[in-house]
Amino acid sequence: MRPITHCLRLPLYTRHVSKQRAAQWNFRAYSTGKEKAREFIEKAPAPFEVFDRKAKRMQRDRAASRVQESREVDYLRDEVAARVADRLLDIKRRYHTVVEIGAGCGHLAKSVDDDMMDKLVMYEMAKGALERDADKEYMVDVERRQGDEENLALEPESLDAVVSSLSMHWVNDLPGMLIQIRKALVPDGVFIGAMIGGDSLFELRTSLQLADLDRDGGIAARVSPLTNTRDVGSLINRAGLTLSTVDVDNIVVNYPSMLHLVSDINAMGEGNAVVQRLPFIKRDSLLAASAIYKEMHGNEDGTIPATFQIIYMIGWKPDPSQPQPLPRGSGEVSLGEMFDSSSHKL
Repeated sequence: MRPITHCLRLPLYTRHVSKQRAAQWNFRAYSTGKEKAREFIEKAPAPFEVFDRKAKRMQRDRAASRVQESREVDYLRDEVAARVADRLLDIKRRYHTVVEIGAGCGHLAKSVDDDMMDKLVMYEMAKGALERDADKEYMVDVERRQGDEENLALEPESLDAVVSSLSMHWVNDLPGMLIQIRKALVPDGVFIGAMIGGDSLFELRTSLQLADLDRDGGIAARVSPLTNTRDVGSLINRAGLTLSTVDVDNIVVNYPSMLHLVSDINAMGEGNAVVQRLPFIKRDSLLAASAIYKEMHGNEDGTIPATFQIIYMIGWKPDPSQPQPLPRGSGEVSLGEMFDSSSHKL
């Protein structure tokens, strides 16, 4: 009796290779038994895989390798990291160890000092970005650790606080990441995050869509999908974090043209990393999008605005010392009577 692995079919993309190559690949994949079949199944993309993590790591490494150009486009990450540090400072605590998930080149480290924490752990998957400013000294003890944001190698209940600044929008499994963070926090530990929101770069998105419709008769995935503000609170609660807080801030940056904006995005390592992305954009489509951008959204002085929507979130690991809601029915004042009396006074 033949093994069940022979009943599996070749994936659809093998139709684009030669018949001889497909036959050789089929023999290697299925005729050697269960181990090869298991390897094939493990290579299949996960159902929630939207972003190509390998491509994103390569983009960040390539951007960090151009050191001077990379430092010139740190303005957005530095600004958001400073605002995250302000939120961390609002909590009247001094932390022993804080881990920054997706630390990049060390943007948060520029805005914290040893009065806030003993040590900051920079956790980043791109080695080039992590070591770009390895010789720079900060006002806090820094430890660099390479690792993937989707598979956090953190000890359970070992951290006072975890932060993430402009990295979560490239994570495929956000609930899974937040659950790992909750497990790594001590009771009453805090998570503070900042991520790109769904209304970011709406000017660029609409301009590219209109240009693609005009030149090619369809819309391509030029800009990655982003999380909506209303979904963030649900994600935090789903991960088991309590006392959640979500707020939104818009940062508008003016550029000489759309081409300068696209150049800065690539220099940040924030290029498109969607799994089903197109490998290129036609020159005429790019120029058409630039003209549409300037016509629809341009400023009077000839520059074009780019809106970055930043979603900030705070969640706490549950602890008995935290404020708890009173039991239902324990209230002593009727809200209906309060509203009725106030309406009569008005």
